[in-house]
Amino acid sequence: METIAQHQEQLQYAEVYISDMLALRNMFLQIHNTSKISSDFGIPFLLAKKENQIVSFATLILNRNGKISFKIWAKNTVSDQEKKNFYSKAENEFNRKKDPNFRDPDS
Repeated sequence: METIAQHQEQLQYAEVYISDMLALRNMFLQIHNTSKISSDFGIPFLLAKKENQIVSFATLILNRNGKISFKIWAKNTVSDQEKKNFYSKAENEFNRKKDPNFRDPDS
């Protein structure tokens, strides 16, 4: 019996920079199959890359209660486990940040 090893590329996480915005915008538009950005795009703060390509990002949004929360957007090539791992990383980053940008929607 032969065992076939499969190599799965790990996600790499990074803060979002202004230079990432065009790629994030294009990814968002592709996911939603639209040509216009909506408020769901939010303010991106964390991204995930696989093989140097952005495959997912976390964005700050206002939830229904008017509180700052976050949402994850991911390409369909991201596995469920990778989504869970990225959500956990984004949640930790979100909770770690104490800046008013992450806590007070009126700031």
